[in-house]
Amino acid sequence: MEAPGLVVGSALRAAQPPPPPPLPRSPRGAADRLLIFSREPRPRLAPLTRCYCSREGKGNARSKPHREGSNSVREWLIFVSLSRLNVKANNDQRIMNLELMSQETYLADERHEGVDIWELFSEAQRNILHLNKQRLVAMEELKKLQDENKSLLQDIEVLETERQGFSIEIAESSRFSELLLRIDTMTISGMVGMTEASDLRKKVIDNRYMIHSVFSDIHHKQDTELLSELRLFLRKPAEKPLHVVHICSEMDPITSRGSLATYVTGLSSALQRKGNLVEVILPKYAGINEDVIHFLRKAEADYESYYGGCWHKNRIWTGISSGVSLTLIEPVQLSYFDRDMLRGYPDDFERFSYFSRASLDYIVKSGKQPDVLHVHNWETAIVGPLFWDIFAHQGLGNTRILLTCQDLTSQCLEVPNMLELCGLDPHKLHRPDRLQDNSETNLVNVLKGGIVYSNKVLLMSSTLPRDMAIQGLGHGLEATLTTHKEKVLVASHGLDGELWDPSKDIYLPQRYSPNDIEGKSFCRKTLKRRVGLHSGSSVVVGCICNGDSNTDGLREAVRVALHGGAQVIFMENKGPVMNSTVQALKEELKGDRVMFVEIYDEALEHLIFAGSDIFLCSSFYDPSLQIAIRAIKYGSAPVQINFPSNGSRQTEWHDYPSTALSQYIISTYGDMSLSQALDGIKNNPSQWDWRIKDAMSKVLSWDAECYDLHWEAYSVIRKL
Repeated sequence: MEAPGLVVGSALRAAQPPPPPPLPRSPRGAADRLLIFSREPRPRLAPLTRCYCSREGKGNARSKPHREGSNSVREWLIFVSLSRLNVKANNDQRIMNLELMSQETYLADERHEGVDIWELFSEAQRNILHLNKQRLVAMEELKKLQDENKSLLQDIEVLETERQGFSIEIAESSRFSELLLRIDTMTISGMVGMTEASDLRKKVIDNRYMIHSVFSDIHHKQDTELLSELRLFLRKPAEKPLHVVHICSEMDPITSRGSLATYVTGLSSALQRKGNLVEVILPKYAGINEDVIHFLRKAEADYESYYGGCWHKNRIWTGISSGVSLTLIEPVQLSYFDRDMLRGYPDDFERFSYFSRASLDYIVKSGKQPDVLHVHNWETAIVGPLFWDIFAHQGLGNTRILLTCQDLTSQCLEVPNMLELCGLDPHKLHRPDRLQDNSETNLVNVLKGGIVYSNKVLLMSSTLPRDMAIQGLGHGLEATLTTHKEKVLVASHGLDGELWDPSKDIYLPQRYSPNDIEGKSFCRKTLKRRVGLHSGSSVVVGCICNGDSNTDGLREAVRVALHGGAQVIFMENKGPVMNSTVQALKEELKGDRVMFVEIYDEALEHLIFAGSDIFLCSSFYDPSLQIAIRAIKYGSAPVQINFPSNGSRQTEWHDYPSTALSQYIISTYGDMSLSQALDGIKNNPSQWDWRIKDAMSKVLSWDAECYDLHWEAYSVIRKL
């Protein structure tokens, strides 16, 4: 698109001689390209001195005095007006045209005397407005292109997800069909009789949803081995699928602030893959990520829920996320969730007690009768008292309550009368054996109420057994947990294998696996180029920081990494603002081998895991161990930040039983300091590569041990 012409002053008369050729183009801005000419002085005007810019582009020459005169004033006015133009165009031709037209205009004005200065000034102003209008149009076009590009990337991501889901469906269907065909060949060969073959086929068909998880690598197994597995499967009692409804405050990637979000998504997807019916109920926050919700729609009818002595209308939104049914509750009259943050407000109790009551009202009015209501942390722990005191006799007699505690540090203490808002009786509940806080006895403890009124309680810890978890994670609730010890279980987190797997990660420039790890080197090079680190063979140490990261530990880790010749990359974790840890480190640590990514970027987070050789973790006592698990899956060694200078470790980890996953992580990486990891990469690269590949091949997803631990809790609840 050609630049619009500028009209400054009167048109050139035909009788005038042609203008001289334009001067060489300056590399400076458009305003600096305008040539300023001087005239003979006139006695009525004071001298005017201005800077003269070098036409050779070799820097600024010192100023030359311009002669006084009306033409100099005219030049100065035009210069001031047009210097305000800061047109940044992407088209070099537009800039060249602007320069040439500006030179010709000035030359024309130099030859044309008697022009009214104010007329000339008005024309210059009109030119400014015209160019500004063109600039706005160009910016709008650029914004449209950026939006289209973003939309295309989202479409690609959706298509990739659908392709992966389609591949999984094909694999499941193929395994089911192959299993039936193998039963046919076993029958023909005489390995099984007609009656047994019929029973096997019926068992396989009736439990089709379980085939993919029960039978693996069928193609490479001999008939005798496969028949043995089929007979065990035949004798296994049929398990009725569960209907589980999660009532929670967050779910990844819709709205995420902590480990709860990934936990809900991972567990729900795993349960769904096993043939269970899973639903998730969330508040409809103002900042919810609607792009990741498929088939999002608003229900045609509202419903009412009780709160604060009256009934309030709620809108219902439904959709699908990660293959799981999703319900969003939006209060019509109250602005509890029309805010920037998920939580952290003085009225958080009102917000989440309203949501908990509204969720139960919705379940009853929609006629649902789930087997399990799975509630999480203090935000929805009040569902327990509400359920047994109000809702259990409204068609939910066979429903049971499971409470998961990601972290017992947040418990929500309130004055007893606040319970009346959601319809509970404070006189009935403000008792030591119910909701009364163990320390501040004049207050009620919402999380304690959830523990007391739930059928089972899951403490999330990947390293601690039950007794140690009760004593070490209780935070004032040790007495309550001990009293209800028989219903307390400990479970660990798993890894979302659909989102976090380098062999099918849509965010990586090149995918890789333990059997073909070449792509990791390419990811490392891409990461360095992306964040601005110099290329080379230096080891990359990655770290995803959150508000709980230890600044002193990170500072020492950076010192060790730099001393070992490594490069370090920090990225801010998900959150509305830059946390103090990252801010403090950025101010202290400067250099070309330390890079800070201050704004969270999901694609870059995946690339940091893929491109790092070592990953810093706050502690292996982290209940979720998500950072360590992701690092292992992506071929990076997890190293604890707070490693004692004498190299010692807390050996009590090895003295207590825990999950197989935590035992592996601790036995493999628990005694490894950052300096030892750097030495291992440098001094024995072949052994290091073998260790990394072996770790990557471990099954870390929700479909393994993590699922079994949760299924045990669900199974026990169903029998109560």
